Amino acid sequence: MCAAPPADVTAEELMAISASRLLADHKVVFAGVGMPLLASAVARRMHAPHLTIVLEGGIIGTSLLPGRLPISTNEMQAAYGAHMLTDITDVFLYAQRGYFDYGFLGAAQIDQYGNVNTSVIGSLEHPRVRLPGSGGANDIISLCNEVLIVTQHEPRRFVATVDFITSPGYLTGGDSRVRAGLVGGNLGAVVTDLALLDFEPESRRMRLRAVQSGVTVDQVQAQTGFELLISEPVDKLAPPSAEEVAVYRELSDGRQEGR
Repeated sequence: MCAAPPADVTAEELMAISASRLLADHKVVFAGVGMPLLASAVARRMHAPHLTIVLEGGIIGTSLLPGRLPISTNEMQAAYGAHMLTDITDVFLYAQRGYFDYGFLGAAQIDQYGNVNTSVIGSLEHPRVRLPGSGGANDIISLCNEVLIVTQHEPRRFVATVDFITSPGYLTGGDSRVRAGLVGGNLGAVVTDLALLDFEPESRRMRLRAVQSGVTVDQVQAQTGFELLISEPVDKLAPPSAEEVAVYRELSDGRQEGR
């Protein structure tokens, strides 16, 4: 019997572990730093030992040092155990050629069609908040074969229309992404502390697929700034296992619980 997860599992741990389960073995993931990188590292340790993690700075096949995950793709410690060191231009060329199975991003805002904003809150001319910008996120969402997004679930993040499209999802829905010239790739899933969501194939509107343990459909809708499509049935996600939480914490800050 698997040990029960700790009672103090955080929202960040819940999101990263839920997202890690979507990454399959023998695949390649182009991961952004932060939670996408942590989730990729958890996947490698738990069920996908042959998952190749690629970072924007030209690092291919990194192993990562527990407790010392980089905050920038340009840190040399991000290259620990890497199979190959190249440069940023080559990495984006590989993405353009279709070599990356997954792109993995965070989001400050995301709308009903999966467009992501990491640039500015408010108008471009008079912003209330300035955000870090694109980095490689636009390239990742535009070029990778399947894109996963992880973010906290709250109305200020899940908005009907983003204030600025940093990274294009399905634009205005339907076939608008293809008509804009983005003929490859798709948005596979959005993972939050409340739910797992995807996009309905025809309208390309966001759809609720599953809820986290103890969460209801009404709670998810209440934290979303637009009307969600609801799949039938809505599944329930398995809670994190004690081993998954221990692995996350070891990778995140070097903790080795129970040792």
